[in-house]
Amino acid sequence: MTPPAKARVQAFRVRERYGAVWVCLGEPHGDVPEFAFAETPGFRTIPAGPYVFHALGPRVIENVLDVAHLGYVHAGLLGDPQRLEVEDYEVTDGPTGPEAREIRIWQPNPDGTGRGALVTYHYWVGGPLTVALEKISGDETSGGRRFGILTQVVPVDQETSAVRMLMCINYGGDVDDAELRGFQDMVAGQDRIVVESQRPELLPLDLQEELHLRSDRMAIAYRKWLKKIGLRYGAA
Repeated sequence: MTPPAKARVQAFRVRERYGAVWVCLGEPHGDVPEFAFAETPGFRTIPAGPYVFHALGPRVIENVLDVAHLGYVHAGLLGDPQRLEVEDYEVTDGPTGPEAREIRIWQPNPDGTGRGALVTYHYWVGGPLTVALEKISGDETSGGRRFGILTQVVPVDQETSAVRMLMCINYGGDVDDAELRGFQDMVAGQDRIVVESQRPELLPLDLQEELHLRSDRMAIAYRKWLKKIGLRYGAA
């Protein structure tokens, strides 16, 4: 017998990398996001999430890129209300999207280990709904304490998104994975309150629609880039 056309499964492209399973539901336009920390000796990788946000993906990603919110939304953890100034920084065109380096800020508890530090951020956009960051505390020339996060947002429906993260850390061996994951759970919960309250829900790509400050350089670059690539999901 010749099997009927309906007697077949729908196949998807799948890859395993960084301890996660990546599935492409359509035709891929690129590879799995690059996140070298997860494949670098001396780093351990801790998955976090999924966190369900009643918001669309671009608003969630822009929240990650917002340096100024750290001292307000995550006071006592990722920022100090008494040290809110964000040093000026430059944004460049990276291989996969906007990128910014050398953003310095004091954090009372930058990673869940409970040790305050002056950290230096490096952000890069890996795709419309993918962003990564690295923060270094200590002497960068000697390697420093390095903590990286890869964040990816997956649309669930027309109103909600699921946020998954991979955290990589090359220190803090005395802190177990559950404690570090619990720290990220707390941070995500604080972010959810802010992101879900933002109006309009669609991210305006016209920069005249909302007020921007100098500290918003990375968020501005993200909006310009989304407009350039013609993203329609979650944007206005």
